[in-house]
Amino acid sequence: MNSRYFSAVIITYNVAHTLEPCLAALRKACDEIIVLDSFSDDGTVEICEKMGVTLVSQEFLGYSQTKNLGNSMARNDWILSLDADEVLSDELVAILKNLKPEDGKVYVLDRITNYCGKWIRHSGWYPDWKVRLFNRQHVKWQGDFVHEILNIPPDFQEVKLPGKLFHYSYRDSADHLRRMRKYARLSAQEQFEKGKKATFVKLWLSPFARFFRTYFLKKGFLDGREGWIISVRNAKMLRWRYQILKKLHEERTGP
Repeated sequence: MNSRYFSAVIITYNVAHTLEPCLAALRKACDEIIVLDSFSDDGTVEICEKMGVTLVSQEFLGYSQTKNLGNSMARNDWILSLDADEVLSDELVAILKNLKPEDGKVYVLDRITNYCGKWIRHSGWYPDWKVRLFNRQHVKWQGDFVHEILNIPPDFQEVKLPGKLFHYSYRDSADHLRRMRKYARLSAQEQFEKGKKATFVKLWLSPFARFFRTYFLKKGFLDGREGWIISVRNAKMLRWRYQILKKLHEERTGP
């Protein structure tokens, strides 16, 4: 077993409904799990204590900064970075247990999303390869608000690993709508900080284009009823983003 080569790092806030299976799979794949928790009150902390992970109470500093802080606390340079609603498949666990990561490479996991009980294989949600294993000496999270990304040296090789990373995204329709509003607000704030404005085209035509892209070009219709809902809500979230962005500029300068 080569699990000594990397540490798992997760940031959490009130994720008791998904955390335990995430941690249970990680315990099979690596020997260090660090959870940075932003003062959860839903049982998340108790689950971490039961599962024997390294739990750190930490004020949320933004996605990138909090994740980088967690990475800096690990005893290994190689970081397996997961979200609390992601679960390693048995095949992926077996691969990771015997993997010896190599310098100059990052490792990419095949993530598939479960939407309210159904696995989504189209709609722009799949395939969804995500870099999740990297050396913190060369790769760091960057970006603010909701769009944190990994800054990877351009000459690094991306290696795709077999197995699936199961993503349990939304518990129900109401959960989806709540997070849509959150992400629309965060995205609008990000756009506002960059000086972007909500033009007529963005307010009215971009949502329609997003629906067309998701439902037709990305074959959302093959996901059935869920594909229709995802396509409509993708458009709605884009509309909300630009409405919020417009309001932010009005509050700064007046209508």
